[in-house]
Amino acid sequence: MRAVEFQQYGGPEVLRAVAAEVPEPGPGQVSVDVAYTGVNFADLKARAEGYRVPRLPYVPGLEVSGRVRALGAGVTGLTVGQEVAALTEGGAYAEVAVAEAATVFPLPPGMDLRTAATLPTVLPTAYALIHSVGRLQPGETVLVQGAAGGVGTAAGRLARAAGAGAVYGVVSSAAKAAYAKEHGYDEVFTGAFQEPVRQATGGRGVDLVLDPVGGDTLRAGLASLAVFGRLVSFGNASSAEPWSVGQPELYPLGVSVSGFSILTLARTAPAALRRLSELAFATAADGTVSLPVTAEFPLEEAAEAHRLMGSRTSTGKLLLRV
Repeated sequence: MRAVEFQQYGGPEVLRAVAAEVPEPGPGQVSVDVAYTGVNFADLKARAEGYRVPRLPYVPGLEVSGRVRALGAGVTGLTVGQEVAALTEGGAYAEVAVAEAATVFPLPPGMDLRTAATLPTVLPTAYALIHSVGRLQPGETVLVQGAAGGVGTAAGRLARAAGAGAVYGVVSSAAKAAYAKEHGYDEVFTGAFQEPVRQATGGRGVDLVLDPVGGDTLRAGLASLAVFGRLVSFGNASSAEPWSVGQPELYPLGVSVSGFSILTLARTAPAALRRLSELAFATAADGTVSLPVTAEFPLEEAAEAHRLMGSRTSTGKLLLRV
């Protein structure tokens, strides 16, 4: 089968199209004939830094859509040939990928495979940030870092549907700000945001901050919280040293900090992830959320997809067509 792998860490140029053995599903697993693969920032960190890479060579990729190819021992509720979306632990840049059965989802009625490929990582993450972890209440305000990315696009729409009083975003360019305003955001800040947030909220701050960046950006988000506000960390795109907070940051206003990783949840609480994903997918099926595919590349051009995402100019969702 065709696959894209890297044998050393580095820039997009280390990605290579190769001929690989077709993987077989083990007990409790499912193999999928891949139609589309989603490109995520975690893939770039894997390629550049070895994020979650157990060994080299490595085939990256965390989500696919396609048709069930084979079922491992003990798998029930799925059939060969069924159209599905799946979250994987790697290996998705390939014609065949393997996933744990708990993270393989039949497509909602009427959904096509291209749309389905945008869902497995982004939508459950956004849903968890707004509802399960962030616990946004009607009338509350939310600030989302990376508002023009895949998670940011979904989070803006989900926050609006949840009755947020105001939805604010942070992006890196004016073009991204214009895009984000089409997806549920009332106001979008470019670059530094701490003072603009205070001005926009009359000095109060926001009730919920969603941060995938870490480092100084996380600290600024923490300082942008209102009394009893919550910050959810869901990434470290800055590659900063691990953050920590304590009494000086939390006690004065009674704020809290929590975290979320869909990949970690898949390992530690697969039943919880499945329920979360089903709730999230329902918001796509009923039209509450749509995740626009803004660029699509053939599998062999995965390096170009990485260059585009790494340039920080992309918006929405990037796909590989397998």
